[in-house]
Amino acid sequence: MAGKYYDDLDVGMTFRHDLGRTLTEADNVLFNSLTLNTQPLHINEDFAAKTSFGRRIVNGIFTLGVVVGITVHELTAGTIVANLGYENVSHPHPLFHGDTLYVETEVTGKRDSKSRPDSGIVTLRHTGRNQEGVVCIEVTRAVLFLKRPTSTLNDDPWRSE
Repeated sequence: MAGKYYDDLDVGMTFRHDLGRTLTEADNVLFNSLTLNTQPLHINEDFAAKTSFGRRIVNGIFTLGVVVGITVHELTAGTIVANLGYENVSHPHPLFHGDTLYVETEVTGKRDSKSRPDSGIVTLRHTGRNQEGVVCIEVTRAVLFLKRPTSTLNDDPWRSE
């Protein structure tokens, strides 16, 4: 698996994800259409031009989804049971059409699951920055990770006795 197992993660570890994603007007309009979000700040250029932003901004929920998506390959691909929750989502600076989002993840907590002996809960803090390095989104996420499977000698088909 590309993702990390619970056992591979320690509090204080930081991952600077190489993948960046440029957010386009099409992305933003499609996301707002699919989610029935009629907020004019996202879909009405005339309205948005008269705000303090001077133009449309990218939907924050879409941004949150992209932040989590960017982390999948390096952290969770095939190694999680579920996302348990999101806390402290903040958007200190807007993202605009054409901005590129980059993400860094810090492991801030870790504990064994009380109900699933094959899993553990890891708390991750994701920070998303635009192409200029300005923090545009921060979120804390709790994830139920699988523990690394233990194998026995009989599980290895290539082992000769």
